[in-house]
Amino acid sequence: MTSGHNNQELPPKTCTIDRLITVPEDIEKVLKGKKSATRRNGRYADVGEIMTLAGRQFKIIKVYHQKLGELTDADAIKEGYENLESYKESILSMHPGMPWVPGMGVWVHEFVPAEN
Repeated sequence: MTSGHNNQELPPKTCTIDRLITVPEDIEKVLKGKKSATRRNGRYADVGEIMTLAGRQFKIIKVYHQKLGELTDADAIKEGYENLESYKESILSMHPGMPWVPGMGVWVHEFVPAEN
């Protein structure tokens, strides 16, 4: 499976797409069109896979690896935040005691509403 980002080969998934977005506030952001990407420690979906949230479908369009230190304000906006600092604060509040390590890698999953 390729990433849809530089056509790189992807390792096997570490979880299933139904676990990609589970936080109610994040689901609401997706449904309102304010969130079009999510980052996870593992790979949860393949490009082309369909995620269903509250009966609506979203298609995974890109999956790629990124280091936390590479995130930009534009990335944070895709995550549904005003800027990188607000995204960072939210992530650290969800994971008490976890430091923000710029060299730590995460898997980015970008999606769009699926066409009917």
